[in-house]
Amino acid sequence: MLTSPVNLVARLTSTVLLVAMPAATGVVGTRVSTAFAEQDAARSGACRLGSEDSQIHHLIWLQFDNVHFTRDNPNVPSDLEQMPHLLSFIEANGTLLTNHHTPLIAHTATDILTTLSGVYGDRHGVSVSNSYRYFKPNGISSPAGSFTYWTDPLFDFVVNGPSATDKTFNMLAADARNAPAPWVPFTRAGCDVGAVGTANIELENLTADVPVVFGPTSPEAQEVTSNPDQAAADFIGISIHCAQSSTVCAAGHTRPDLLPDEPGGYQGFVALFGHKNVAPVISPGSPLTDLTGKVIDDGSGHVGFPGFDGMVPTNSLAYVLAMQEHGVPITFNYVSAAHDANRPFGPGEADYEARLHAFDDAFATFFNRLQQDGITPRNTLFMFTADEGDHLIAGPPSPAGCDGVHTTCSYSKIGEVSGNLAGLLATDQGITTPFAVHSDAAPTVYITGNPAQTAGVTRAFERGLVNVTAVNPYSNQSEKVANFVADQAEMRLLHMVTADPARTPTVTMFAKPDYFLFAGARNCAAPCISINAD
Repeated sequence: MLTSPVNLVARLTSTVLLVAMPAATGVVGTRVSTAFAEQDAARSGACRLGSEDSQIHHLIWLQFDNVHFTRDNPNVPSDLEQMPHLLSFIEANGTLLTNHHTPLIAHTATDILTTLSGVYGDRHGVSVSNSYRYFKPNGISSPAGSFTYWTDPLFDFVVNGPSATDKTFNMLAADARNAPAPWVPFTRAGCDVGAVGTANIELENLTADVPVVFGPTSPEAQEVTSNPDQAAADFIGISIHCAQSSTVCAAGHTRPDLLPDEPGGYQGFVALFGHKNVAPVISPGSPLTDLTGKVIDDGSGHVGFPGFDGMVPTNSLAYVLAMQEHGVPITFNYVSAAHDANRPFGPGEADYEARLHAFDDAFATFFNRLQQDGITPRNTLFMFTADEGDHLIAGPPSPAGCDGVHTTCSYSKIGEVSGNLAGLLATDQGITTPFAVHSDAAPTVYITGNPAQTAGVTRAFERGLVNVTAVNPYSNQSEKVANFVADQAEMRLLHMVTADPARTPTVTMFAKPDYFLFAGARNCAAPCISINAD
């Protein structure tokens, strides 16, 4: 279910009835922390969510990276089936909506930003991710980052800084202003908002974000230069956007929460950015630990944010618990994918099974702690969703009939079909037109010179995309690579054309879903098709 935080305060009554508010559930257990319950009652007057009978005082919004309800292999229990503490919580306390779809193109940044904003990429600016390209005035395209802080300008990877020619915001509304920020309805209602690894509502990278939020000559910017690994642990991935009445933020090292284009204005608000500034107010007196009691770090000895790939439940949910237990009633968190860890996993593989078991253990601890704290479906709106919806690309499992539970599976072939689109077009269709792509299963193509969509070179290129063939290494059959090809008119219908014309691709190719296409050499001297097991 996709519900926009921008509209959540007004829509909370109807949303609760759909998601997690049966009256018979959520009775507070006997081990509830009395001190926490008293603090929560005192805070509820300041945070006004406008729910029916004023019952809801907390929002816990969790977005997975690729977690599946349905089975990829009919013999192997699905991701959610192997997280029974989460699945049973959803089934007992709300409605599980499995009619799940994503924006086009489906990737983490665009999907999460669509969930947060309630609008597609044409109205929040990031319709292609996890990076995209934009045309410069000379007709050459350059790569830009999808993951930047909400108020950052377009960030060019080549110059490692703001674009010299495109001065638009990365988060760009349909009127070419900075897109409305999703935390604003809550902070205006007196509620602090915590963000844990959730796209663009906390700092995403050092070079783009730290100068914008802290200033280019700040101590934080100096740390980026002198000790970038510690700076990443200190400042990336975690934030609290503060209500004006916030007691949580009063003693913290805050920065102005600047939203110059916010409808209705947004003055006098502040925020805490980074583990270094957030941890002292949500874990006062001791380092913040994960759900097993281990101090959270980046895996290389730098205490702080563990990285976006480190947002496994034991880390991500620990931040959420600490925030909720220390006066931050609205939290948005991201949980890393279960189906890979430095390599893709197939259903039933031992490493996949172990990872899902660890995920489930973390959710068991999470729900137990919430129950003890009195944060239950009686007073809390829980929202669980996922991005992308990646599918399995693999040969048959071994042994036949393995289920992962009694017999683990292995795969001799696993991984996406990697294809050099430039080489395929040149050798199969005779198309040698210079172009760049955002590499993807649905690559967006930027023809050099930025020709019009009706130009002869564009139409010839599109016909080449429609007809190009390859031998699929899984089936050993020759097939057309494309399922669909969309020109700019169709991309507009698909919500892919933003208020910044420079970001509009020449054409988008929606390939058969096993393929991941890039633009390499315009030949196949090196194989143009291979299985990428990484």
